[in-house]
Amino acid sequence: MTPIDKSRILIIATDGFEESELLDPRAELIGARATVTLAAPGRKPIQGMRHDEKGATITPDILLDDVRIDDYDGLILPGGVANPDSLRTNETAVALVRDFVGSGKPVAAICHAPWLLVEAGVVAGRTMTSWPSVRTDLANAGATVVDQEVAIDGNLITSRKPADIPAFVAAFRKAVTEARPVAA
Repeated sequence: MTPIDKSRILIIATDGFEESELLDPRAELIGARATVTLAAPGRKPIQGMRHDEKGATITPDILLDDVRIDDYDGLILPGGVANPDSLRTNETAVALVRDFVGSGKPVAAICHAPWLLVEAGVVAGRTMTSWPSVRTDLANAGATVVDQEVAIDGNLITSRKPADIPAFVAAFRKAVTEARPVAA
């Protein structure tokens, strides 16, 4: 297994992200010395939420338009209701998600974030989980839906809610370290 400290991780988010679903995985990965980059549609700080109340803001590192998939070893998609709902109408975000999944690199989506995977057309035939209100959308798009803290199907990792973050991050770290080639 390759150490996570050599990995480059991308997080895609916008206003309305669930604070813990972005900040907790980001902090854990940075603490493990991975390079973590936050991409958003604009340059202004994006607003996090703690359920239905405003939370912390964070300034993106890069614009979605400037992301090159080859620069990253894995992708995290935090939930919140407004964040993935907005991003699934952003053609650049949807294309990046589709291309990341197609690349075979690990893609982890939690809570409402699987909406982006549905919009990208990459869930048919995959076993996935999500926040309960997203499960019908996953099933209608052809996914097999399960209710468990982490569902792993190939390079897709999905989780249901903030309480699942420890298992979600552990599964993502394992997938990234196993997928990344060891330098000679």
